[in-house]
Amino acid sequence: MKISRTISVTALFFMLTWIYVIPTQAQPRTYTWQNTQRQYLLYEPSNRTGALPVMYFLHGLGDNITRCDNEMHFNNLAERYGWVIVVPQATNVSGYTMWNAGLGGNADDAGFLLALLDMLVEDGKVNPDSVFFTGFSMGGFMTHRMAIEHGDRITACAPVSGLISFAFANEVPIEPVRMMHIHGTADNVVGWNGGSAYFGTIGISVDSVVSFWTGWNNCDTTPEVDTLPDRVDDRLRFIRYTYNGDAEFQLLKVVGGAHNWYLDSTTHDIDYFDEIHKFFIGNASTLGFKEPETDPLKLDIWPNPTTGIIHVQASEPTTLTMYDSMGRAVMQNKFTPGITRINMCNLPRGLYVMIDNNGASHKILHTGERK
Repeated sequence: MKISRTISVTALFFMLTWIYVIPTQAQPRTYTWQNTQRQYLLYEPSNRTGALPVMYFLHGLGDNITRCDNEMHFNNLAERYGWVIVVPQATNVSGYTMWNAGLGGNADDAGFLLALLDMLVEDGKVNPDSVFFTGFSMGGFMTHRMAIEHGDRITACAPVSGLISFAFANEVPIEPVRMMHIHGTADNVVGWNGGSAYFGTIGISVDSVVSFWTGWNNCDTTPEVDTLPDRVDDRLRFIRYTYNGDAEFQLLKVVGGAHNWYLDSTTHDIDYFDEIHKFFIGNASTLGFKEPETDPLKLDIWPNPTTGIIHVQASEPTTLTMYDSMGRAVMQNKFTPGITRINMCNLPRGLYVMIDNNGASHKILHTGERK
């Protein structure tokens, strides 16, 4: 179903909750795709070494990359996570920017997004095994489409306040892909039940989204349920439902949440970007174990869970020994500062533990080699 558009209604589609706005000096770059000049922003961490993970952020209907950048501060995210951040611009349809996510428009947006990825990989900026997508509202719809049609090139996705449009609800995903869907129960722009107070019915319900991905990802039918700590008085409750399977699916249900991207963890229980980043890298809480309280060695491992290839970034020289679930040493590697690629494809799927020089453990979930 195509969306009818008015200025006031369009504004609602990308209305966010922010604490402050600080203008940045980002200059849009251009990429020619199908004889059209497409714009995007690119941020890289200042201390980058080698090919890095990349996170795409897809904006909402009628929005633009400059406004998003001024409010989300993507340069800070690139520095905080040590990742490349790509913020592409949707095309203009009848006066409003919108992604071709089954709600109108006919631009080859998926081709454009993948062409950008190919360019960044060829330039040595981005690791093709660590590609992540997130998006808000219509950007969330487009994130679902990318996961369905191009999950073989994407490590994990996290659509926020965006559903699967009817145009793609009957498609078969190219392969299982780790997904985290975030949605507010009080969202009346993109409603939990698939309807909108402004646009009518625009997609399948959140419950159907859960059934779609847990089915195709071959997940358990009963989730692990975790209520996040209620740290501040924001009148919201965040409940995480984790479905384990060939590829993990998480639903982060925001009880009382509206059509907003919650950005500041000082005034809300969580920061969406931080929660999404933790899901993308498969942090300790996601895998259900606790890391040591102190670990002087800065060590990042991604993607985790992995389908066979992991990347280890060490802050200092170290030796890591990998053990399987029976306590048997299956691999040992010496690391210099920087990023090292490790192939686990010849190991059986399961939970592994890497012990570093300081005796700290780093657990890795190996889900099996991609077919």
